[in-house]
Amino acid sequence: MSTAPTASRTPLGPVAVVTVSGLVVALVAATLAGVLSPLVLDDPGPVVRWALPLVRVVSDLSSAATLGLLILAAFLVPERRTTERRIQASRLAAVTGVIWFVAAGLGVFLTFASLAGLGLGNPELGRQFLTFVWSLEVTRVLSISTAVALVVTGGAMLARTRAAYAWLAALALTGIVIVALTGHSAGSASHEDAVNSLGVHLIGVTVWVGGLLAIALMRPRIGKDLGATVSRYSVLAGWSYAAVAITGLQQAVIRLGSFSGITSAYGAMIVAKTAIIVVLGVIGWQQRRRVIASIGQGGNAFSRLVLVELALMAAAMGLGAVLGRTPPPVPDAEQSPSAVLAITGFPDPGPMAAADWFSAWRPNWLMVGIAVLAVGLYVAGVTKLQRRGDAWPIHRTILWTLGWLMFVWATSGAPDIWGRVLFSVHMVMHMVVAMVVPLLLVPAAPLTLALRALPSRQDRTWGPREVILQVVHSRALKVLANPVVAAALFFGSLAAFYWSPLFELALTTHSGHLLMLAHFFITGYLFTWVLIGIDPGPPKWTPAMLLLILFATISFHAFFGVALTGTQFVLAPGFFEQINLPWGPQLLADQERAGEIAWGFGEAPTLILAILVARQWFSRDRQETVRLDRQAERDDDAALRAYNARLGRLGEETQGDKSKESD
Repeated sequence: MSTAPTASRTPLGPVAVVTVSGLVVALVAATLAGVLSPLVLDDPGPVVRWALPLVRVVSDLSSAATLGLLILAAFLVPERRTTERRIQASRLAAVTGVIWFVAAGLGVFLTFASLAGLGLGNPELGRQFLTFVWSLEVTRVLSISTAVALVVTGGAMLARTRAAYAWLAALALTGIVIVALTGHSAGSASHEDAVNSLGVHLIGVTVWVGGLLAIALMRPRIGKDLGATVSRYSVLAGWSYAAVAITGLQQAVIRLGSFSGITSAYGAMIVAKTAIIVVLGVIGWQQRRRVIASIGQGGNAFSRLVLVELALMAAAMGLGAVLGRTPPPVPDAEQSPSAVLAITGFPDPGPMAAADWFSAWRPNWLMVGIAVLAVGLYVAGVTKLQRRGDAWPIHRTILWTLGWLMFVWATSGAPDIWGRVLFSVHMVMHMVVAMVVPLLLVPAAPLTLALRALPSRQDRTWGPREVILQVVHSRALKVLANPVVAAALFFGSLAAFYWSPLFELALTTHSGHLLMLAHFFITGYLFTWVLIGIDPGPPKWTPAMLLLILFATISFHAFFGVALTGTQFVLAPGFFEQINLPWGPQLLADQERAGEIAWGFGEAPTLILAILVARQWFSRDRQETVRLDRQAERDDDAALRAYNARLGRLGEETQGDKSKESD
């Protein structure tokens, strides 16, 4: 039976330390940076100026605590006979979720007041807020984050299962990350890199801080399992620290521009925040292992470590809240007459030469980071298998590496550079990400490798291996991995994307571009996996049916290409007509070329897929033949003798019937 969180069972010391540290540092930093000073024009008043950074700190801390408690309930705390501890963590997440929702809602209102230059006593504030809150991008994004906080809070009150906690944690993380679309990063001249790095930075900070807060809040309930819980959290903390350090450095380079920027108020706060992160890293590296080993042996080493770390983390978050309102040395946006730069965020690449397909590069650091991480984890898994004496085919490692190299080329090379302004090159990027990359990655069997390399947990909690097993055996994947469904998603979404406003949205917004890439990759991988995948999952269809699905899907794909070549109106006209490339081809001609690429590009991957499906068909028949031969050797052809005996009986019965007819 669950019990409501009470003061007697919930340690309030960590909460007080975090809150006070964050608020004090935010106030001091805001004062030194001049954020609290009256504005020359459209000043919203002292209440708005002072409240904004404080509300932001409370919102950040409460959202981190909510996420951390949900992660703890789903993945960290061992389960002993009852689910009371997980339910307790969920109820605490509902409490912190309420604080998150209220603080985020206040943040939306105060941000609008600041942007409008209206004090809280102005009678026009309420009317204008209701009218324009959704019109401004900043307040719209913050409103979405607030709505997510409300949904997560309601879900935490009702959730009872690990799966529900895991989904709520993912939703909470989404509500936190979308805040990266606001602030300096959203208006940066290096828009995509700034937004991407801030998004990863927010993930690292919230998981790191939230996990430690959750353990501190739940410590009385965790009891003797504190050591195991902290050990698992330490793995997350290590990854989070790396993400925070790398993206923090990238943010500093983008926003400071040069070493001279360190002397500004923004630079001083960057230096202070960096120092805090370094100290936290030293503490974690030098003391974490020793403190974890001492848990359960008495003493207050763990409590002291938690309080120190939380105080430093809160101070860093307080600085981060003020940084979002402090003008950086590098201006938020470049003023340029170029329509390409204004709409896409990138300069006009100019005419494309043949050599540019191989020599032109504009690294998308998020995509590069994903590829490096994927290859690194794969190699680590292979190395672990080899160290314990297990074999892993070398060709799978090669295919996996080549697949991610192709992904990097498609998202950081010529297909991405000119694909932002030319439909035909965009289609090359699409075909590579959706058809070529999965064709290399799927035969590498990453899930099989992960299941063999990752350790299993024996205390009914979900680690990485358990999460993979839950996914591959889920009812949702059974539906999605149905070849008909996978084919419909692969082709149907293709037509729906290009003949709807989604195409223009992907060309003009960063979030739309990321979602487009994710969709191309996932649907392509899923379709390839149901055809030739060797990883565990739902039962496979017969090779004959898979070949039928393959040829039907590619026929529709070719029909899409033909339809695109014959379309007499420009798709995404609001984008292509507005950028008006002085060197570019005629729009309908380039669109026709894109259709030809979509039509012809699928032939080679289709042939390879058909060969691989046929090869699996032949291999399955050969394995069945070998199995039957071995069976015959074991039972002296019992099946064949039984079959011959049955034929003999049928012959005797037939002969008897003929004799009766002749009589």
